[in-house]
Amino acid sequence: MDIPNYAKAVMQTLENAGYEAYIVGGCVRDTLMGKLPHDYDIASSALPEEAKRALSGFKVIETGIKHGTITVISNGQQIEVTTYRIDGDYSDGRHPESVSFTQKLENDLARRDFTINGMAYGREGIIDIFGGREDLKRGIIRCIGEPEKRFSEDALRIMRAIRFSAVLGFEIEESTARSASECRSLLKKISAERILAELKQLIRGKDTERVLLQFPEIFAEILPELACEIGFEQYSRYHDSTLYEHTARAVGAVRSALEKTGGEHSEEAETALGLAMLLHDCGKVRRQSRSADGEGHYYGHAAVGAEMTDAALRRLKCSNTERERICKIIKYHDIPIELSGKFLRRQLAKHGDLFRDIVAAHIADDMAKREFCRERIPTYLKALEKIKEIEDEKPCLTLKELAVNGSDLTDMIPPSPELGRILRKLLMEVIDGKLENEKGALKARAAELTARC
Repeated sequence: MDIPNYAKAVMQTLENAGYEAYIVGGCVRDTLMGKLPHDYDIASSALPEEAKRALSGFKVIETGIKHGTITVISNGQQIEVTTYRIDGDYSDGRHPESVSFTQKLENDLARRDFTINGMAYGREGIIDIFGGREDLKRGIIRCIGEPEKRFSEDALRIMRAIRFSAVLGFEIEESTARSASECRSLLKKISAERILAELKQLIRGKDTERVLLQFPEIFAEILPELACEIGFEQYSRYHDSTLYEHTARAVGAVRSALEKTGGEHSEEAETALGLAMLLHDCGKVRRQSRSADGEGHYYGHAAVGAEMTDAALRRLKCSNTERERICKIIKYHDIPIELSGKFLRRQLAKHGDLFRDIVAAHIADDMAKREFCRERIPTYLKALEKIKEIEDEKPCLTLKELAVNGSDLTDMIPPSPELGRILRKLLMEVIDGKLENEKGALKARAAELTARC
């Protein structure tokens, strides 16, 4: 393994003082997979106070010294150094009540969650007691020890298991998968912030669709809004799957939908659209009706779904900005898309850049329906092309961009709600192409509107 010099310096300092020191956990896993780790963690036989003394040449922060962890600053980089430890009971389903220190690396590795995270690297090379290297090769997520015990200790490991499965494309070993599902009610003990953090990483995974389909009961545990979708028949000519299966397929189509829209897309955009597609149809069950021919209809489901999603994301402590973005995508994910300049300018005026998210949601939604629904995708892409052309023209889309303001019209009408209404009317006529955004033309039109009042 190629360990950066700043991490080697900490290891060597501990070893020169007579202690063992190993790189452990996710950084070993990532390096073996050919990925560059985000950070490096070190496990050592040195007790916390001994580690502090040995590393006195570095800046040391006592981040979690009661539990054996200090943070060392080496060449500007943070490295956590933790004493080999054995965890006590986990009464709260998240944190050990106590820890005891040990001099054996194998005891420390045995307390970790999955075999692929239970490896260490030191002078003698890779230390792999639990078969993590083989599980990496086979693409397997497997608990160290008894899965039920691991998940009962820390229920967040359930989310980590399905997140690793989605992101890495790994299968979850049978007994680990079974226990994850059986222990899902323990997720109630986990903070909303931690659940959301795992969900946001999971939603961007390359294998998220498979994981959603494999563990619907876990997702319904953290998002009860999805529970009623499971097994729900849509009775729709546009669908060949249950509502939950459609949802999973729509989430799985997000990355492809964003690629079709062109350009580069941030993790933030992919996360927002992924969460939007996860919840985009949660209002359907409440809005189902059936026509005489048996066809299912869902009038108003998007608005209901946006309200349900707003409540769900507030519960998960999602930021206001992200929550509002996701809810708006859902609220407008099924509006008919037209190619007229009038329609597109109105959408840009109403939604701004969010309209691109709405169009991408249309694409992901149709990719998750019957094949003939994909025939609409070229229209969506053409709409995006026309939006770019409109933006290049730098049209007037806001009151701020209008060539007149309230002060320009006070000789006709005093400051009042009516003045605001006239300004908004002028803006809409400019957006619709009925009126030129020119001061004289706008004032003349304002005079006409005022005369009618």
